[in-house]
Amino acid sequence: MAKISNSGIRGFAGSIDGRSLLPFAAGTLLVLGGLFCLWQTWQIADESNAIARVHAAQKQAADAIAAEIASERGHVEAAVHSLNPDSIVADPAQAATELRGLISSAQVVDVYSGSLDEVLHANYRVFGYGKAAQLMAAQTADGKPLAQTVPDNKGSRVLAIVAPVGMAAHPKAWVWAALPFAPLQERFESIPTAGGRLELRQGDDRGDLRLLASGNPSAEREAVGVPVDGTTFSILAALPSAFIVLPRVWPLTALLGLLGLAGGLYLIWMRHRLGARVRDDVEEPVLSDLLQALPEPETPPAAPARIAPPKAEPAEVDPTIFRAYDVRGVVGKSLTAEVARQLGQAIGSVMREKGLREIVVGRDGRLSGPELAGALSDGLREAGVDVIDLGAVPTPVVYYAAYRYKTGSGVAVTGSHNPPDYNGFKIVVDGETLSEGAIQDLYQRIVSDRLERGGKGSLRHVDVVPDYIERITSDVQAERRLKIVVDCGNGIPGAVAPQVLEGIGCEVIPLYCDVDGTFPNHHPDPSDPHNLEDLIFAVKQTGADLGVAFDGDGDRLGVVTKEGEIIFPDRTLMLFARDVLSRQPGATIIYDVKCTGHLKGQILDAGGSPMMWRTGHSLIKAKMRETGAELAGEMSGHFFFKERWYGFDDGIYAGARLMEILAGDLEERTPEEIFATCPKGVSTPELKIEMAEGEHYRFMDVFRQKASFGDATLTTIDGVRADWPDGWGLVRPSNTTPILVLRFDADNDAALARIKRVFRDQLLAVDPSLKLPF
Repeated sequence: MAKISNSGIRGFAGSIDGRSLLPFAAGTLLVLGGLFCLWQTWQIADESNAIARVHAAQKQAADAIAAEIASERGHVEAAVHSLNPDSIVADPAQAATELRGLISSAQVVDVYSGSLDEVLHANYRVFGYGKAAQLMAAQTADGKPLAQTVPDNKGSRVLAIVAPVGMAAHPKAWVWAALPFAPLQERFESIPTAGGRLELRQGDDRGDLRLLASGNPSAEREAVGVPVDGTTFSILAALPSAFIVLPRVWPLTALLGLLGLAGGLYLIWMRHRLGARVRDDVEEPVLSDLLQALPEPETPPAAPARIAPPKAEPAEVDPTIFRAYDVRGVVGKSLTAEVARQLGQAIGSVMREKGLREIVVGRDGRLSGPELAGALSDGLREAGVDVIDLGAVPTPVVYYAAYRYKTGSGVAVTGSHNPPDYNGFKIVVDGETLSEGAIQDLYQRIVSDRLERGGKGSLRHVDVVPDYIERITSDVQAERRLKIVVDCGNGIPGAVAPQVLEGIGCEVIPLYCDVDGTFPNHHPDPSDPHNLEDLIFAVKQTGADLGVAFDGDGDRLGVVTKEGEIIFPDRTLMLFARDVLSRQPGATIIYDVKCTGHLKGQILDAGGSPMMWRTGHSLIKAKMRETGAELAGEMSGHFFFKERWYGFDDGIYAGARLMEILAGDLEERTPEEIFATCPKGVSTPELKIEMAEGEHYRFMDVFRQKASFGDATLTTIDGVRADWPDGWGLVRPSNTTPILVLRFDADNDAALARIKRVFRDQLLAVDPSLKLPF
């Protein structure tokens, strides 16, 4: 009996399917495409109307808030005018009591002299930074003093209005009134947002604070808001984002839609017509016909064995160098020029997917820097990315250059504070410092060979250091000349930091400022007290006012006083927070899990919003973007200024801002006296337990499960932190070297000893062989 071949049946079925199904499939796709084009036409036509509706709501909100505040200001001014100016000046306290009775909604009313001397010399921590700034600004206001909000002592906000007593040009006194903020909130939230989002913000061109928001959280915010008359407020609009992928020309999209519908319907009609013809012309075959028609096949020859294509071998790249917030390894072992080249290709591939074509590259002073930076640039150019080579510069200068040249992307080739045989890469793409998953994605691209090739990116060399120095010194100045010792530990900051600090008006005594990648004098890590011994000695010997130290790539700052006291970075952050909050009341201040428990209270006292977060420069920067924070800091010495700067970690800029604060003290106190206002308990520096590569992560996994801390409050966003009413302790895995990092802080020696004992017991319960440094 003849046999039916599978190929014969497939060929017969394919002839029927091809004639009937292809027109139907093509027609269906054309109909769907036409409907999509018509929907896009509607989106395009409605887009301008949607924007106009949101802008109308924005204007309505600005007018409503201005009217509400004008009404409240009228009540305050009417009450002030009802009293005799001389009686107000003669007895301010009695006048304030009378005004509180006349202004029914007032929560607080204070009266100050026309010269505001008592405000100028007030303790701003108690008086309030925002309140003081508003009163001082009233003296030079063009017109009526601007209304604003300030935090009250309950953590809420109040509307603050200042009114002059007597002639506005030469007031005899000033009245400051705090009124409820709730009526403003009600007026704002009553405005329909028309599908967009409205934000009530307070601030100036150096930064602002979001007070209220209403509407669509996913709308795209505009850069400039509408000012609210007579206030420091503005209403910012966020526009609804329409999904439009076609050209924004509605006649074209409408024509494409109609053509798609017409063509699709025609093809579907043709399919039915073709199907009817096939049924009429071709008699359906039966099995017996097929059996008779098909000849007996010959025995087919044995098919040759199919050889699978060789599987591509993954690139030889050590996965452990791809860490939580950078790439870092031992030069010549886990980190080679070939790895750097492949990393450049991977970064370039990510950039090309995002439509980015240019990047800045800089390196620190390590001996391996030129080779690795060159290989990295080769990989970037192979991926089709143009490279701006900055040469040997501190990491913050790389970040600055990404803003200066509008690339939004940069790579700093640096081993930071690690030993001389280490090097690595800190990576920014499209304004985002890569961390965690984004860094692991680079590794996966390399090992799976998903890399752009054949590009011909360009290379040019620029010197951005003069621009960087000019940018800082044009904004930051020390009002009196401070004598400071600058210890750069033979790292790359030695080429820049002394010039910056001299440029703002300091007398600089350089210490180990010659760049030497072998670090012959001491390790460039200011978080280790041993590395500050030479700086302390130099400050005492020279009679300097202060000593500052930078790490190997210049993104961290350490401070010592004239008397040899090491000022831990969390106490320096207290000074920075007070300064920033004096201009940005209510701003969010972020600090990492290693910082003192006193920091939260200091930020609250200064009128700010404290937030604890995970350690790591890229993680902190991501949280700053998410929250709109104006300042952040880490116990390691990283400081991130958004106010007046760009939000990246910059030890050199932080040093300049510190000098500005210390030299500008109104009471002309010494640095020691100023730092004495920053509370401290009894604390340890960062303590370290060395482990094998990767072992510190495994240890922490077990420690989280087994450790028990009784009634302590636990924070596990980064390691394990246990807080008691009188102190706290922390253990976390470092993301830069295979070590456990510990720190303890308490109100007194007894509490510190108790907390260390509890942690010691819990650590040894997991691994009795640990060599503890405490």
